[in-house]
Amino acid sequence: MRKPELAAAIAERAELSKDKASQVLNVILDEITGSVAQGQDVSLIGFGTFTVRERAARTGKNPQTGQPLAIPASKTVAFKPGKGLKDAVGKG
Repeated sequence: MRKPELAAAIAERAELSKDKASQVLNVILDEITGSVAQGQDVSLIGFGTFTVRERAARTGKNPQTGQPLAIPASKTVAFKPGKGLKDAVGKG
C-alpha cells in the first residue's frame, strides 16, 4: 500500500474527503518525522515504536577494490513492531 492508497482508506473509514484524509496523514507523518529527528521516541501503542539508534564508526571495505575504508558514526531510525501488529501479521 502506498501513501495515496492509505489516504483513500482513511477517507473511507473516517468518512472524510480524500483531500482532508491526505492532510491528516501528512500531519501525522510530519509529526513522527519531526519527533524522531529531534531524538525522541514515538510510541504508537499496539502498532510499534520508532527510535533513533546510534551506529558507531567502523572500518569497512570497498566491494570493488577490497580496500579498507572508514565508515563514520551515524544515526539511523529503527522500528520495533508492537504486539498488535505482530499478532495481526502472525495470523496471516
